[in-house]
Amino acid sequence: MKNVLVTGSAGFVGKNLVETLRLREDVSLTTFDIEDDRSVLSNALHKVDFIFHLAGVNRPKEEKEFRTGNAGLTEEIVGKLQKLERAVPIVLCSSTQAALENPYGESKRQAEEAVFAYSEETGSPVFVFRLPNLFGKWCRPNYNSAVATFCNNIANDIPIKVNDPNVTMTLAYIDDVVATFLDALNGKATVKDMYAVVEPQHTIKLGVIVELLNGFKASRNDLSVPDMSDPFCKKLYSTYLSYLPTDSFSYPLKMNVDDRGSFTEFLRTPERGQVSVNISKPGITKGNHWHHTKNEKFLVVSGCGIIRFRKIGSEEVLEYAVSGDKLEVVDIPTGYTHNISNTGETDMVTVMWVNEPFNSEIPDTFFQPV
Repeated sequence: MKNVLVTGSAGFVGKNLVETLRLREDVSLTTFDIEDDRSVLSNALHKVDFIFHLAGVNRPKEEKEFRTGNAGLTEEIVGKLQKLERAVPIVLCSSTQAALENPYGESKRQAEEAVFAYSEETGSPVFVFRLPNLFGKWCRPNYNSAVATFCNNIANDIPIKVNDPNVTMTLAYIDDVVATFLDALNGKATVKDMYAVVEPQHTIKLGVIVELLNGFKASRNDLSVPDMSDPFCKKLYSTYLSYLPTDSFSYPLKMNVDDRGSFTEFLRTPERGQVSVNISKPGITKGNHWHHTKNEKFLVVSGCGIIRFRKIGSEEVLEYAVSGDKLEVVDIPTGYTHNISNTGETDMVTVMWVNEPFNSEIPDTFFQPV
């Protein structure tokens, strides 16, 4: 069991790290944030086995708070550890700003120097991360993250302003940051030229980010699915969803209803096809058509029925019984006219996948009774 201290535990990085550490049975966790009594920090230093020092100041009321909140607190921690003659591994959450000559950067650089000096004095390993811009769930919008602000505003129909869409940003995703921090806890962090590094990092133009976010918003109407094969797009979409208004998690679909039941498209992608939900009333048969290239998968999830096939040019009819009591996917091969009949006494619900979204100009659907 490792006794782990996380400072800055209520911040963006801290909250994500803390909630992950709480899932581990091999960690005893102590948290410290700016509103906590200083005794919490002092007491923890007597027993702690590892420190994630994430606390810092980046938006002070007075410039001098950079010094006290960044370098000062770090010097206090390592100073107390030295007095206790304790060599404790430390992860320091620094910033790429530490390489710049501004009050914030100088205070972060001084914090780094204090940690490196502590390591040289005690022999304890330290991992100093100069983090780039971060994004992910729980990041505060309208604070110091353009991605968080854009996600929040677009999700909540608040106008955004992009001064220069060609600005290139280097970003790291919060889950990747946490995973790298946990590598450090396990002694496996990657260190290059003194500094520990988070991988992967994503380099992308601001205008592209905004374009993706607007696409995510539109996907509720056009039923598209973002390109999850792209690592950045996948992470950005997860981030965007975390900013949805709490009364807008759901959205309606267009149900095409008639006396036979209904047909409702759910999702569509250019490369993975289309998913729909079909509801058939008792005694109803739908289909009686075939395709050259288009192919489908049917899954009855409620009710019962029969799917019938007849190969074009043949008189033999094949039958497959389907039921929500036994989930079984039925492939709909090309060159077979087919239909689906509800043989039960309740509505039959079928999830249908087709390998391409419907194109009215090339429907590839030809009527012929089974």
